[in-house]
Amino acid sequence: MKDISNPQSTKEILKKHGFTFKKSLGQNFLIDRNILSNIVAQANLTEESGAIEIGPGIGALTEFIAREAKKVVAFEIDQRLLPILKETLAPYPHASVIHSDILEADVHEVITREFQGIEDIMVVANLPYYVTTPIIMKLLTEKLPIRGIVCMIQKEVADRLAAKPGTKEYNSLSIAIQYYAEAETVMKVPKTVFVPAPNVDSAVIRLTIRKEPPISVKDETFFFALIRASFGQRRKTLWNNLINNLNLSNQKEALQAVFDTTGIDPKRRGETLTIEEFGILSDAIGPLVKE
Repeated sequence: MKDISNPQSTKEILKKHGFTFKKSLGQNFLIDRNILSNIVAQANLTEESGAIEIGPGIGALTEFIAREAKKVVAFEIDQRLLPILKETLAPYPHASVIHSDILEADVHEVITREFQGIEDIMVVANLPYYVTTPIIMKLLTEKLPIRGIVCMIQKEVADRLAAKPGTKEYNSLSIAIQYYAEAETVMKVPKTVFVPAPNVDSAVIRLTIRKEPPISVKDETFFFALIRASFGQRRKTLWNNLINNLNLSNQKEALQAVFDTTGIDPKRRGETLTIEEFGILSDAIGPLVKE
């Protein structure tokens, strides 16, 4: 039996069902079995694992996941793909498809219902590029009982997610991701292995969920607000960004005292601070904002 991902198989399936790609849904289907096999290998699935997929397309990646995992549940937003998936995934009765937008789905409820008795759950997906960040943040912030996420995303975004302090890619998203997970780019993927080919190169990133965040902060909401404020205007200093974006213009003396106490130079830019330094600042500046 030919893989779904075989270029000829893909062409035949699309032609048979008269399927046309919707640019608005970011549909780019993988047609390279080595890439698909490598993506699944990065998830370290076993025959006792459960897997969640987002945007299965015609089932190319789903098939490779199903060969390794005990149970696969895929979320597909495009109703036109449901009959195709019913046909292509027929050899894999342990793979099911939910017609739903992952951003609106109650993933906790789906896990409880679909993965009974399965303790090891991974998200494995070729994510639509236009909603990559909201999907990943939803999966991380909802504190789902998953081991991690292995996903194909735009290379530029992958570089930001795994970026280190002091690099041009490092931003508020890098810190938010790394608060919840350890991020590592595991594979670069050329645009030529997709139908249709996207305009950008891709990368596979692996996010391993942390049992505890790397730092403990008094107010998580303010911690993330402080980070966003610090990157408000990238070329500005920490001092200017915090004064302008946290409305601290009447608290300059108190803010200076915070920098003096913490030993963090207010002339630095946000991109040079580690997550630990942001944690220290968050706890010290939080009370000023609430006054």
